[in-house]
Amino acid sequence: MFLMKDIVRDPDPVLRKRAAKVEFPLSEDDQKLAKDLMEYLVVSQDPELCEKYKLRAGVGLAAPQVGESKQMAAVLVPGEEPDDKPVFKDVIINPVIISESVQYGALTEGEGCLSVDRDVPGYVPRHDRITLKYQDTTGETHKIRLKHYPAIVCQHEIDHLHGVLFYDHINKEHPFEAPKDTILFD
Repeated sequence: MFLMKDIVRDPDPVLRKRAAKVEFPLSEDDQKLAKDLMEYLVVSQDPELCEKYKLRAGVGLAAPQVGESKQMAAVLVPGEEPDDKPVFKDVIINPVIISESVQYGALTEGEGCLSVDRDVPGYVPRHDRITLKYQDTTGETHKIRLKHYPAIVCQHEIDHLHGVLFYDHINKEHPFEAPKDTILFD
């Protein structure tokens, strides 16, 4: 299982590299990587285990964040209530956004990242709705539509695969200024 010591921190160069496409069938190493990325998220979202292993809670973790420059990320967006089924849970491999809304969305409190230890205040404008195409760990291709928070999370993780960090999107002059008509989410 990955621990905080395994998470690569900004400004490590691997976080700024364009990740390599993943080949199928997955190698044993890639299968283990996929399992370990998702395991981190599951454990980090359990308050007792999170405390026990001294983790920072996360909803997404990309392979470059653990030093592997591969197009793979785990995403686990929990439901509203603790017992609810997750809104989105999968390991997305070779993901591509094939369409996106003109409408933007942003989190009112900004975004955070397991690889960025400092607080970077400001709105991170992202497309409010996306259609995402990706492969799962079996190689099966999925095409799904996501909106609001799950769309924001997936865009954050896909950015990691392209060497982009969330604060690259913040308006440097006016951090709390977003494109016109941006929807703000709490």
